[in-house]
Amino acid sequence: MNQVNLNIDELQDFVGHIITNNRHLQAGGKKPVAIEVVGESGIGKTTSIMDMTTKHDLDFVKLNLAQIEELGDLVGFPIKQFQMWIEKDGKKRGKWVDEVAVNDHSKGGWQTTGKSRMSYSAPEWIADKKAGGVLLLDDWNRADVRFIQACMELVDRQQYISWTLPKDWHIILTANPDNGDYMVNSVDTAQKTRYITANLKFDVDVWARWAEENTIDTRCINFLLLHPELVTQDTNARSISTFFNSISSIKSFEDQLPLIQMIGEGSVGNEFASMFTTFINNKLDKLVTPKDIVQGKAEEVLPKLSECIGQGDNYRADIASILATRIANFSVAYSKTDTVTPKMQERLVTLCTKDYFTNDLKYLVVRTIFNGNKQKFNKMMMNPAIVKMTIK
Repeated sequence: MNQVNLNIDELQDFVGHIITNNRHLQAGGKKPVAIEVVGESGIGKTTSIMDMTTKHDLDFVKLNLAQIEELGDLVGFPIKQFQMWIEKDGKKRGKWVDEVAVNDHSKGGWQTTGKSRMSYSAPEWIADKKAGGVLLLDDWNRADVRFIQACMELVDRQQYISWTLPKDWHIILTANPDNGDYMVNSVDTAQKTRYITANLKFDVDVWARWAEENTIDTRCINFLLLHPELVTQDTNARSISTFFNSISSIKSFEDQLPLIQMIGEGSVGNEFASMFTTFINNKLDKLVTPKDIVQGKAEEVLPKLSECIGQGDNYRADIASILATRIANFSVAYSKTDTVTPKMQERLVTLCTKDYFTNDLKYLVVRTIFNGNKQKFNKMMMNPAIVKMTIK
C-alpha cells in the first residue's frame, strides 16, 4: 500500500495543501481528492483533523462509522419520487419530486408524467450544510462492509445516488492499521486507488509542544521527553495523557509512589509505571520548571539550572535536551495568550548566549521561538548573537 509517513504538524500541512488543491480541481469541474489517515489508536488522528478544520474556518461533520448501525444514518433513507413537469412562458421544465411534496407541487400547477423512482433523501448531517466543510468518516475500516462500499461511493463522486455534498467539502477517512492487531476490514486495491493515504506517526517533540499548550503536568512532560520509546501501540499517547492527568493533583510524587504505581498499572501498564516511579526515585521529577527558568529570579533559578544539567564529566546531555525543549515550547505557548516582557526576552537571550546549553540546543531554542512567534520576541531576535543563529 502506497502511503507517506507524517507527524501531526506535517499532516496538517499535507491536508491543508490537499484542501487548497481540491478547490482548484472543483473550479475546473473536477472531483476533489479524499485523504485516508492511518494510525494507531489514540495517536491523535481525529483531534489533529478537527484542529486543522478550525484553522481553515471550515464546517466540520464527524461520523463514527464503527458506531453507526443504520446505513441510512450515513447515506440517507430511501424515498419514492415522481417525475413532474410545468409549463411557463411557453417552455416545459421537469424535475423529480419527493412523494411527500407532490401535493404541494400539484397545487402550484405541476403535473405528473406517470413515472416514478426510488431515490435517497439527504441524511440529516448534511441537509442544512452550506459550502465549505470537512466530512470526517472516523474508523471507517472498522465498519460493516456495507458502510465501506457507501463510503467509496461518496469518495468517488462526492454524492450518493440523488444527493450531493455541497461545494468545497472535503472527505477525510481515518483508519487503524490493517496489521492483524486491530479488528478491521481489509480494503482492496481498487478502493485504495480512490484516495491518498497518510500514515500518522508519533513524534515526541510535537507531543511535547501540544502538552505544553494544554498544561499537562510539567513533571510528566519531562518524563516522556526522556523516554519516548515507551510510546507503543498498547501504551499510546491517549492513555499516557490520561495517566498524567489522573496524577496531576498530587503535589509530591515521592510521597505517593504506591498510588502512582497503581494508577499507572491500570492505565499505561506495569513497564511504563515502573519506569515512571524510577524517574521519581532519581529525583528527576524535581527538575527546575521552564516557567521558573524563564521568569524566575536569576540569582535563584540559573544556579538550579546549572545543577540540573551538570558540567564536565557530570554533564547530562539528556536533561539539557529536555530543558531546552521545554524552555522553547513554554515560551511559544506563553506568548499566545500573555504579554512577553522585556525581562523575559532578556532571560532567553542569556540562556541562548551563555554556556548553559550546547550550541545545537541554543539553536533549537532560538529556531523554535523564531518559528513560533517572532513578533512577540522581536527584541530578543534583534540581539546580534541571536541574529547569527537565525540566519544559519
